[in-house]
Formats: sequence, C-alpha cells, structure tokens
Amino acid sequence: MTYESQAGGKATLFSVIIVADETESIDKLSSGLAEKDFACSILPDVEDAIEQITGERPDLMLIAMDGVSANSGMLSLPRLVKREMRLPVIALASREALCRLEFATSVDDFVVDPWDVAEVVARAKRVLHRTNHINSEELIKCGDLMIDLARCEASVSGRLVPLTFKEYELLKFLASNKDRVFTRESLLNQVWGYDYYGGDRTVDVHVRRLRSKIEDSTHTFIETVRNVGYKFRDGVQLLSECAPGVKDTPGVT
Repeated sequence: MTYESQAGGKATLFSVIIVADETESIDKLSSGLAEKDFACSILPDVEDAIEQITGERPDLMLIAMDGVSANSGMLSLPRLVKREMRLPVIALASREALCRLEFATSVDDFVVDPWDVAEVVARAKRVLHRTNHINSEELIKCGDLMIDLARCEASVSGRLVPLTFKEYELLKFLASNKDRVFTRESLLNQVWGYDYYGGDRTVDVHVRRLRSKIEDSTHTFIETVRNVGYKFRDGVQLLSECAPGVKDTPGVT
C-alpha cells in the first residue's frame, strides 16, 4: 500500500499539525520533520488548529504542553480530535508538565523538551502503526480515501461514504490493486463472479455511481483507460483533467 501525499510538488510520508507557539525550538523541530518527509503546519491558536484539522485531516497532531498550557484548553484539544476524528496525538512536553500528562489520557505518546527529531519521528511512526494509520492489514488508504476492511466502510476526508455492497466490493478491489488496469470483463469476473451473466455496462454503471460518491473537483480515484477499462490511483486531481468531459469519457472495450 502506498502512503504518500503531495505537498508543494514534493512527496511526503505524513502530514502533521503542530499546535504550539512559533518558538525557535518549534521551528527547528518543524524543519527537521520536513527533512524527514513530514509535511508540517505550525498553529499557535487552538481554534485555528481545530479548523485546519477538520478541513485537512492530517495524519498526526503534535501539541505543546508546558506548565501553563497544560492547565488551559490545550488539554481539551487532544480529547476533541481523538473523539471526533480519531487522530493520534503526541505531546511535546516540558519537564514541568510531565506530572500532568498522566491525566491526559487522550495523548498517545510524548517527548520531552529539548525535542530530538529522530526520537519524534520514531515515536510518530510507532503511534501511527499502533493506531492503524499505516501498514494496517485492515485499512486501505489512498490519499484522502480510507477503506476500513474490518467495518466494510469507506470514507473520504473523514466523511463516511454510503455504498451498496457491490460498490464497496468494486472499490475495495480497485484500491487493493492501485495503478493496475482492469478490463470490464476482468472486473465482472473478479467482483461479480464468473457465473454472472450481466454485460459490461454493469461495470460502467457502478463506476459512475462510485465516482459520484467518492470524487469531487479535488479528488479523482478511478481513471478511465481508453479502449481498455479502469484503474485506481491516489485521488490527486491533475490539472490536465480539469477540462470538461475528460474524467468521465467512457473507455471502449
């Protein structure tokens, strides 16, 4: 499973929001994470952080907790993002705040100031593994699309997508074979079964319905391959596809 996003033309492994004042140590940490292919945003205001987390759906939140902020609304933010968005949280703790972290049950892990980039990266990857954000056998993630195999659910940017059984099975099959081209006949055999007597039009209808549910102006997951069939990709909308009619032009078998 490929786990990449695009930020400023550079491939990044994970997107991270750091909720902290822009101090020299935070700026240094952000720069160090960027060198390790983490896309970072620093937000000193809790309200701004909630808005950006809701809109961008990052992979991880790092939040500064010192002797002052640990007493304030900073403690409510991890609880909020974990309850509403199931987002993993790592505390950037001062030594003065360590005694308070035992009460912050919504924090998945912590690192103590001064923060070592290598340690933060290691803990971040460990948390992401543990919370099933990467390399999980029960999750398929392509860009903003998440398929939860255990629950038979799909979501885009955190929004649950209502799918019929066959739509879900088709989506799961295509996403499990990203960038591989399948003919309509092959998709009929793989998803509907060899004993299904419906025509190729069945695949086109289900693809069109899937597109209407999981795609928009910024996401394209299912690509029509002319004269062949369909393939699945990470969902990034290309500039060349902005022309009307390109995305939904049916292929010819």
